[in-house]
Amino acid sequence: MQAAREKPQLTFWQIWNMCFGFLGIQFGFALQNANVSRIFQTLGASMDDIPILWIAAPLTGLIVQPIVGYLSDRTWTGLGRRRPYFLVGAVLASLALLFMPNSPALWVAAGLLWVLDASINISMEPFRAFVGDQLAPRQRPSGYAMQSFFIGVGSVVASMLPFLLEKWGVANTAGPGEVPDTVRYAFYAGGAVLLGAIGWTVLRTREYSPEQLRAFSDYMPDERMPHVDGAAQPAPAPGPLRRGGQGAAWLAAGALGALAVWRYGLDKQLYVLAGLAAGYGLALILAGFTRPQGMLASIVRDVHDMPANMRRLAVVQFFSWFALFAMWIYATAAVTGVHYGTSDTTSAAYNEGANWVGVLFAAYNGFAAVAAIVIPWMARRFGLRVSHLINLTLGGLGLLSMLLIRDPQWLLLSMVGVGFAWASILSLPYALLSDSVPAEKMGVFMGIFNFFIVIPQLAAVALLALLVNLLGGAPIQAMVIGGVCMIVAGLCTLWVAEPRLAQAPVAVP
Repeated sequence: MQAAREKPQLTFWQIWNMCFGFLGIQFGFALQNANVSRIFQTLGASMDDIPILWIAAPLTGLIVQPIVGYLSDRTWTGLGRRRPYFLVGAVLASLALLFMPNSPALWVAAGLLWVLDASINISMEPFRAFVGDQLAPRQRPSGYAMQSFFIGVGSVVASMLPFLLEKWGVANTAGPGEVPDTVRYAFYAGGAVLLGAIGWTVLRTREYSPEQLRAFSDYMPDERMPHVDGAAQPAPAPGPLRRGGQGAAWLAAGALGALAVWRYGLDKQLYVLAGLAAGYGLALILAGFTRPQGMLASIVRDVHDMPANMRRLAVVQFFSWFALFAMWIYATAAVTGVHYGTSDTTSAAYNEGANWVGVLFAAYNGFAAVAAIVIPWMARRFGLRVSHLINLTLGGLGLLSMLLIRDPQWLLLSMVGVGFAWASILSLPYALLSDSVPAEKMGVFMGIFNFFIVIPQLAAVALLALLVNLLGGAPIQAMVIGGVCMIVAGLCTLWVAEPRLAQAPVAVP
């Protein structure tokens, strides 16, 4: 037996290189978030159809993230464990960014959104596990904060590109059904930046082999494996997954929900929630007929047996991401309608307002980059939970203030709070989680954790139009809904256990 050693402390520039790829990932995401609704409306989508068209983003995440996490946990190549996925996703996402603004029809743009979001998820999901693999527990908050910094910087530039291109003389209006040149050129630049930034991380980092990871003191094997004298002992092979009864119940609930939507003429987007319940039930049933060691059975088992802290963080994530999705879907319509007084997508006022939304998105990401510098200090001073509560409350107040502000310039003040919340959402939940999951399954558990980003987005697609209509139908009401949800998420953080940030060495074989 020999004493396990702690992972070496990485230098600032080593952490910089391993997180630099997030600059490109968020460049693509920011262009998507700020401009896809604009592209859909330009190609003829009504405001009521926008949420359902956005369903591609959460659905692809729900499917892709746990699969990529599962596979990356079991991958080892000459390029490493996570980096092959970084590279494949980057190439596919860059191609999608090239083609999306040239979509000839609405259905083509909706399909390309599926491709773009799936590709970005292929790269992004392993980046979260990458920090857990590479950094000792005490450095993980700094690693996730560095990712938030690059997310902020990338988003600032990407969100402002159409606005800046207009200032540089590029046409910001186009004929009916045509995407303006400002948006097209921004997407072309985004593809180049995404591929270049991820390529930098692939070339400038290294990864620990599975054998090296098992030798470190923070290595936590699957919690279902018994321990004797501090050493992990092989557990018996898992038996068949027998949760057919639960699966049938979920499947029946989904079917009954869909029937109720049809029978009573409810909002058609509620079919999304019914489909989500039915899909989970079907997965439970199918997992019982597959090999116990197979991918589907393993993922379903891990979902069922996830750590308690992860379940509590799921509630926090649900309300946080519901709020963000409300902002992303409705911000363009809210600002152009309230602050620019138009919904005519061919008018100069609408396109000026849409560009200003890009500036606002750039602003909150810029504030997020500043917040990412402050968050490690906050975590040391107040702890992870209280820091997250403070930041989410600031975000909620920022969204609520958009209802009261009438001068669009002053909306920049609202974005200060949103920026602090965004930086916190992108870092602190992962720091709270990473010390609670088995190291050998870091990828799949990070993928499963992202369910709680995806599920609220699906819920938002299904419920936002209904909730906004209940509040009078004005898109600005979505900002109110988001603000309330953000504050609720902050309060739920107090339910989460504060993790240990360092672990005493244990003996390993």
